[in-house]
Amino acid sequence: MSEPASEPRVTALREVHEKAGATLVEFAGWLMPLRYDSETAEHKAVREAAGMFDLSHMGEIRLRGPQAAEALDYALVGNLSGLKVGRARYTMITNEDGGVLDDLIVYRLGEEEYLVVANAVNTPVVAPALAERASGFDVEVTDESADYALIAIQGPRSVDVLAPLTDADLDGIRYFAGYEHTVAGEPVLLARTGYTGEDGFEIFVRPAAKAPKVWEALMSQGAEHGLVPAGLSARDTLRLEAGMPLYGQELTAELTPFDAGLGRVVKFDKGDFVGRARLEEASRDTRPRRLIGLLARGRRPLRKGQEVLRDGTTVGTITSGAPSPTLGRPIAMAYVDGDLDTTTGAFSVDVRGRNEDVDVVELPFYKRRS
Repeated sequence: MSEPASEPRVTALREVHEKAGATLVEFAGWLMPLRYDSETAEHKAVREAAGMFDLSHMGEIRLRGPQAAEALDYALVGNLSGLKVGRARYTMITNEDGGVLDDLIVYRLGEEEYLVVANAVNTPVVAPALAERASGFDVEVTDESADYALIAIQGPRSVDVLAPLTDADLDGIRYFAGYEHTVAGEPVLLARTGYTGEDGFEIFVRPAAKAPKVWEALMSQGAEHGLVPAGLSARDTLRLEAGMPLYGQELTAELTPFDAGLGRVVKFDKGDFVGRARLEEASRDTRPRRLIGLLARGRRPLRKGQEVLRDGTTVGTITSGAPSPTLGRPIAMAYVDGDLDTTTGAFSVDVRGRNEDVDVVELPFYKRRS
């Protein structure tokens, strides 16, 4: 007999979401809010005012010790020893063949201390991989995911919402930085990062049980600024408009960072690291594929897995697609043949047996006004 399916894990904010009327769904082994009311309204709130997300399903892995920097330089593709205390960096962990196991954000909390933030679905892979790769270094690796709740507030009014509730000088926190502060009277790691294309902050609350207090304080303060809770659906359309990759779609263990057009995160000048030999080859090879943006001329949705055609011949596959609330038309990202000339020919997408005309556009689809 097969083993019964395990129940999805819940975040410390579950009751808050239920009271707010959220539609909860299983995602990456967690019960998460898909939407609260209208995903389009939530999307537009983030673009025009502010939205708040529960990201407590993400993984947090701490490295502490005299050789923490050296261990991360070996384990990941980026140069983490060059990261200044208080700053963060986007990077990746790959296998020996250069395939992406996950994309990560790494915070340097001190000279000998880092916090690695992994995607929820990949934390069970990333945490043991980091521990194994760090075994030859003087460093302690601890998976602290269960200790944290993570709240993200995103949108042009984020500063207005957060400022009265924190001891931090928000103007002094640069993009991709993170410092210990307080929010709603609770000690947190306050970071200025995001996955929506908007300005915003991520608030790491420890212990996780303190998260409802922080969430409710932000919602109360944000009412006058248009703050709304937002779910996974809005988060996906926001990141797609911003041209940001999603693991399992634009990034997989079969694709290298160079395939995804993110070779810039691979730093060869730091010494040896896992996957280096294959990634050096990938950096010299003509890319077998490249990621492009597609903007539909009609209204039929573009979805993952649909074929991309030029002049009736299949040249690629959509990795992510959805209607864009900001542009008012369906958009998609797709991998196409690396040497394909996208400046000529008629492009279309096979939508249930009918070719829908699309235009090839540069990524991202949306850039916020500075």
